Amino acid sequence: MATEERKLKDLVSIGPAMLRDLEMLGIGSVSQLRRRSPRRMYEELCRLKGERLNPCCLDVFVAAVAQAKDPLLPFEQRQWWYWSKRRKAAWGWEEMSRGD
Repeated sequence: MATEERKLKDLVSIGPAMLRDLEMLGIGSVSQLRRRSPRRMYEELCRLKGERLNPCCLDVFVAAVAQAKDPLLPFEQRQWWYWSKRRKAAWGWEEMSRGD
């Protein structure tokens, strides 16, 4: 499926709740998502919701942006938990509370 034909709902790890979050962020297409920074998306969503969200939300954003940029991304890398493992290994769970 060509990138332009894909819908946000077609991306792995994107369900109804995340679709609503993407809408809050003004993201309505895969091409818009491709140009976004997962970290900035996470920080903006935390600000909009008025709370520090679970860092797994960041992992979902990383998985979604990676898929938006590469339609042939290996299946494992389309899963949010792949990115969660990488984040935890690189930064540790507590690091996310700082917000860097």
